[in-house]
Amino acid sequence: MDTKWLEWAKQLQAIAQAGLTYSKDIYDLERFEMIRNISIEMMSQQTELDQRVIRNLFANETGYATPKVDIRAVVFKDNKILLVKEKSDGAWAMPGGWGDIGLTPSEVAVKEVKEEAGFDVKAIKLLGVQDKKCHPHPPSPYYVYKLFIQCEIIGGEATKGMETSEVNFFPEDDLPLLSLGRNTESQLKWVFKYLRNLAEPVYFD
Repeated sequence: MDTKWLEWAKQLQAIAQAGLTYSKDIYDLERFEMIRNISIEMMSQQTELDQRVIRNLFANETGYATPKVDIRAVVFKDNKILLVKEKSDGAWAMPGGWGDIGLTPSEVAVKEVKEEAGFDVKAIKLLGVQDKKCHPHPPSPYYVYKLFIQCEIIGGEATKGMETSEVNFFPEDDLPLLSLGRNTESQLKWVFKYLRNLAEPVYFD
């Protein structure tokens, strides 16, 4: 898929969402709804998904459009990194998920490790904030910021979760098939810098 179409569709969706939120004139609201429908048609045309599916996934939010936040927990043990095997695609990722209302980013990281891998951890450092578009992820309908938080194991044991089928630790030079929507090889290589040097500065795009 030509990813430029995806960027245009997401921009149109954001414009429409803001317009539907702040406009009062009924004719302007009608025009912004038309823009939202165009963005849905573009997504449907490019992905071959039914427009109803796209509307529920892509154009179902209200209020000013802002990026979603994906939080990944970076956990090392014996010079290896903790990864979980995702049931959804059979590939591996650092524990994590969308930020939760009412929880701080570090609380989300701790929660996700417990739910997906079984370990009790404490958050010790923010390693970086990345804009998903700047890294080699597959196309996504959402605009996403990714937060990487290093955590330290303080208890628990490896236990698969509702969304994970395996839990394991991997060395930098022997990574498994990765769930690229969640993390890329370059991101895994990058976080290993902090294993070798905790004083490595925080990265941001």
